[in-house]
Amino acid sequence: MAEPVLNVQEMQFWLDKAVAWGQADSPHTQKDTCLHLRKLSDFLQQLFTHMNNMSSTTETMKRLPFLGQFLGRLCWNPYVTADVTSRSLLFQCLWGLYSEHPGNAVERRANQWIRKVLCQLATEEDDGAAQALMRHTSVPPKEYHLKVLEKMVALLQRNIEKSCSSLGDLNQRCSCDRLLATSEACIPLITCPEAAPLIGALLQHPVTCVRAGLSEDFLNSLSSAYSRHCVSLDEQAVISLWYHNLSSLEEAVLSLLEHVLTNTGSAPQKLKQQLAQSLLPKACAQHCSIFLIVNDIFRSILRQTERTVMVKYLIQTFTSLFLRELALLQHQTSVPLKALFPQSPQSLLAPLLTLPSDMPREAWRHHLNWLSGLLQRIAEEEEDGGGDSSSSTRGHLNMFEAWFLLVQCAHWVQVVLQLLVTSGPDDCSPLLWLLTFYHHPTNRGHHRALHLVHAKEAWDHLRSLFLVSSRPLPVDRLQSLVSLLTPQPQQPSQSPLLILNLVVNFAVFFQQSLNGSAEILQTVVDWSGLVAEAACVLSSLELMLDEGSCLSSDANRVHLRIEALQNTLTHMHAASSLAENQAQTL
Repeated sequence: MAEPVLNVQEMQFWLDKAVAWGQADSPHTQKDTCLHLRKLSDFLQQLFTHMNNMSSTTETMKRLPFLGQFLGRLCWNPYVTADVTSRSLLFQCLWGLYSEHPGNAVERRANQWIRKVLCQLATEEDDGAAQALMRHTSVPPKEYHLKVLEKMVALLQRNIEKSCSSLGDLNQRCSCDRLLATSEACIPLITCPEAAPLIGALLQHPVTCVRAGLSEDFLNSLSSAYSRHCVSLDEQAVISLWYHNLSSLEEAVLSLLEHVLTNTGSAPQKLKQQLAQSLLPKACAQHCSIFLIVNDIFRSILRQTERTVMVKYLIQTFTSLFLRELALLQHQTSVPLKALFPQSPQSLLAPLLTLPSDMPREAWRHHLNWLSGLLQRIAEEEEDGGGDSSSSTRGHLNMFEAWFLLVQCAHWVQVVLQLLVTSGPDDCSPLLWLLTFYHHPTNRGHHRALHLVHAKEAWDHLRSLFLVSSRPLPVDRLQSLVSLLTPQPQQPSQSPLLILNLVVNFAVFFQQSLNGSAEILQTVVDWSGLVAEAACVLSSLELMLDEGSCLSSDANRVHLRIEALQNTLTHMHAASSLAENQAQTL
């Protein structure tokens, strides 16, 4: 088998590089070293393989006379010794030169030189490092690696200590232009836990001038390592990574969306927990630019999946958590609502973003009637666009943005449902229109006008059922209500979620005995087969009450009723599952 031939020109190239790099003190040499690390590792592997085919150190030194100078220079380069792969191969090459039984002066001098190099690299506190290295085949002690790495990190951190904001003298030159080189030098250290303080310092360095930029290669490498769980970052470092790296932010949002869309049975409480743990609401509160990007992704997803309940829950919960985080930061920074919601109709911003808890209960109905009227005018402008395509497009975008904002601020939709429970025939129309608009924002493909008729029918049936004090319940009313929850042949879908929300809220808030309310809810969801969906609506209602985004005059009573109704639905679901299993067994 032919002996592998080492390219002399390539050897000269890397020797020249090692000489030029020196100890990598300048930003230029730091950058050049880091850019060549991977290729250097490949060459060191090739060199080690070539050395293993030599019969002795004497032969190796004869064929590669500059090998000692080359390896020695690399040993003094902290960027090479901090890289795990390069460091391991470098010490394997040194070990390959060492002769356990030197046979001549060349080999004895080589051994002395290798010991000297290793002793010089060892720290003063660890004088036995060189001897330990000799006892192991090719890998230096862990303590040595950590010392080298710590020195490397300390060196890099000194490069970013000064910024424009930390200079006392305005005429003094800042070191922000070293950030780019430092971030590039940090690339091989990304997965090292000891480099975490350096990475955090780079990410959170104040952007005070145009020179304070980070390497895209560094950001992409860090984003890739983070997504593969190869690096651990604290909360603020993750947020700063998203701020600097758009692809990392998009990946985090899309990963969350994918999880939501593939786990449609997740409870609203679990969804809230996942959102809070994702850090997205906190990141959006700290950086307006992050919020605009995340909001735009949600806007796009809502256009494509407007009938997906969990997407609406996701957007509502996210907005609620975001507004809460934003309120906590108001004493530090104040961002105008127009900057956060530039595409939303400005007349709707303050009215919808105001929480019901920040307004007297007696003002709720008037507030919602006003909102209903304003949204109706926006919808009519869109639908009356006629032949003017540009006007129609503007109207459609305006109406979509109004609906998107209503989806984000669904706490007011919950108040609509509460008020409809106590409304009479004369004052329910604006509220029913607003509820229908929330579920069916356009007439084109949505048949909002027909759904409004169905919503009024369902409300009439529910009011009649819950006013009945005697038993049995009127079967005709129950059947009519269930028919509205069930799709009919050759008709648009009956909007079961809209009507189901009405049913659940009547059961929770109507002033009737708990047993009577549970009987109606149980009958309706049993006949319609919407037990799981009703349980999800109850969980969402409970979550809103816990958050304080909607209020009840008797919170304890409401919580007890929700809990009792949830138990009823749980027993129903268990009984249904048992019956299905028995049927399959038979």
